[in-house]
Amino acid sequence: MRKRPIATNDPHIQALAGIVGETAILYRKEDLIAYDCDGFTVHRHLPKAVVFPNSTEEVAAIVNYCHKHDLPFLARGAGTGLSGGAIPLNGEVVISLTRMKRLLHVDLENRRAVVEPGFVNLKLTNSVAHRGYYYAPDPSSQYCCTIGGNVAENAGGAHCLKYGVTTNHILGLEVVLPTGEVIEIGGNGVPDPPGYDLLGLLTGSEGTLGIVTKITVRLLKNPEAKQTVLAYFNEVEDASQTVSDIISAGIVPAALEMMDQTAIEAVEAAAFPVGHPKDIAALLLIEVDGISAGIDEQINDILTICRRHRVREVKVAQSEEERARWWANRKTGFGAMGAISPDYLVQDGVIPRSRLPEVLREIAAISRRYGLRIANIFHAGDGNLHPLVLFDASKPGETERALAAGSECLKACAAVGGSITGEHGVGIEKKEEMRFIFTDEEILAQTALRDVFNPKNLLNPGKLFPTPGRCVETKQAPLPVK
Repeated sequence: MRKRPIATNDPHIQALAGIVGETAILYRKEDLIAYDCDGFTVHRHLPKAVVFPNSTEEVAAIVNYCHKHDLPFLARGAGTGLSGGAIPLNGEVVISLTRMKRLLHVDLENRRAVVEPGFVNLKLTNSVAHRGYYYAPDPSSQYCCTIGGNVAENAGGAHCLKYGVTTNHILGLEVVLPTGEVIEIGGNGVPDPPGYDLLGLLTGSEGTLGIVTKITVRLLKNPEAKQTVLAYFNEVEDASQTVSDIISAGIVPAALEMMDQTAIEAVEAAAFPVGHPKDIAALLLIEVDGISAGIDEQINDILTICRRHRVREVKVAQSEEERARWWANRKTGFGAMGAISPDYLVQDGVIPRSRLPEVLREIAAISRRYGLRIANIFHAGDGNLHPLVLFDASKPGETERALAAGSECLKACAAVGGSITGEHGVGIEKKEEMRFIFTDEEILAQTALRDVFNPKNLLNPGKLFPTPGRCVETKQAPLPVK
């Protein structure tokens, strides 16, 4: 960041620069444009300023100043979030945590590490891999997303079927509350301390209860053995039933992923093509791991189940290089949509596995009703769907149609007893859809909890919860201070 003198009479900008230094603040419009949205690009709003603290003390000082002067503010990581959680709707002061990116401590004896919130997810695994350990949560953006952002959204990933989502791997947090007070939760290695589960409460709260400044995470030992299967199907329903039957057989794969024909078209047109047949309806990517004894038996059972459901072709990766290519192809899935569509929206519904064929049929019907292609690439093993609505924002009305189609996909998930999000969060994208699964009274109970931590609603206002109904009152975000 170039050093430029503060050229504004705004007392708030000057005060914030006094906390972080003149080289760690942005406030000119041309500099702020890069922070007007996150991975949810439909809505864009400029922040008042962006500050880059280097320490918990600086974060606390920024928050304390904003609290005293009624300035709305929010925390931002790498900006890869997909639900608009880091969009400054109210001209917030954006607290970018990207400079707080240190690996502070590794304790392999107790299988844990301490990182700052800006530490990149995949970098943690790379830092301990030579010792035979890894960090399990693996969202598709793991090469660039930060662990602080993962905590805010309770991120998952392909391997959460067996190993769980972020909350299952968080042992402790240091948090700056919306008043500027710093607290520590957990971190002492006690697996189930008495009292309320504040770690569980903070993880997945989407940056509305506090700003995480240190994270103690669980490390796992690398599995002794690992094998990966790729299966091609002529019918989506055959692939869907294969998923259910694998789980019903008592097999819990480390990952069980599915892509339909439109998704396959995209990944094959993007950076890591592997030669998937163009005419297949769906593929499954299945991985099992654990101790060596028994892995071959699980693979044979999976192959048998695939063949029972008319698989066209099924194969086992013959090398680590082949396995890595299959996974690289899968993990480019969202970004690959840019190879076949100018714009896309990704949804994040969750359903019971047994309802997979039914919901995929409904998503296909929604696609036809709205005249928009919808690709499906998702964590089939735990029913976490990711319908990707493809559209062209330059065409009048298509953005609105895409948003409506995405909302209907979530309604279809809720209708079968599912949820509107599994790992991407609610943010602004799905906040009105919260009514699909919660009553006004249930939403009020949650906003009352938020108000205990965030009484002025200055921290990330306007996120997570819907516009209040007539019988429900919640604190509104204050108007931005000019």
